[in-house]
Amino acid sequence: MQNSTTSKEKILKQIRKALTHKSSQEIGDVDKESEIFNVSEEPLEIQFAQNFLALNGKFIFCENSTEFIENFDFISKDNNWKNLFCLEPTIKDLLNKASIKFSDQEADFLATDIGITLCECLVARTGSVMITSKQASGRRLPIYPNEHVVIAFTSQLVYNIKDALKFIREKYNNQIPSMIATISGPSRTADIEKTLVQGAHGPKEIYVFLIDDLTAE
Repeated sequence: MQNSTTSKEKILKQIRKALTHKSSQEIGDVDKESEIFNVSEEPLEIQFAQNFLALNGKFIFCENSTEFIENFDFISKDNNWKNLFCLEPTIKDLLNKASIKFSDQEADFLATDIGITLCECLVARTGSVMITSKQASGRRLPIYPNEHVVIAFTSQLVYNIKDALKFIREKYNNQIPSMIATISGPSRTADIEKTLVQGAHGPKEIYVFLIDDLTAE
């Protein structure tokens, strides 16, 4: 016991000495800007689509808003979507033009099956959708319904998460939203008997309709 105590005291003494006598070795400047990962030469929309699909997301590219309406109407009917809910003015205008029924009334929220939202950014490297509490959809709509439909634009594509955060800071003039979240495919967990379950604590399916707003229609 005495030897054990002595050894412990020696170790503690060495630690205290190290803390009080700082190394004189200078640490060079840390490169915070260079990318850690290899940067793909593929366009951002291709990178996002590949990574998002790998996470079991469903991706639809639309050359313009007219094609979006056509694709959305087809997929909605093909999947027999009902109880659509949307709070985003931009999307509501598109849905009204297509005569697609939806609700924006609080009384209908609990019956929602399909939540339709915009997003802040699409992160190409991780295939993630970034949302914040400052969007018209708020905190609830992206996570409550069985299926989440995201309408995004090519101008919202960024390469990495740090680029997305910079995008948000500039958009809101450094007034950072109280909630920033990234969605990487449908919710899933393997907590129960190590069996992967999709949609355990959020939407079972997530769709991204990407509309090209950088190419002239």
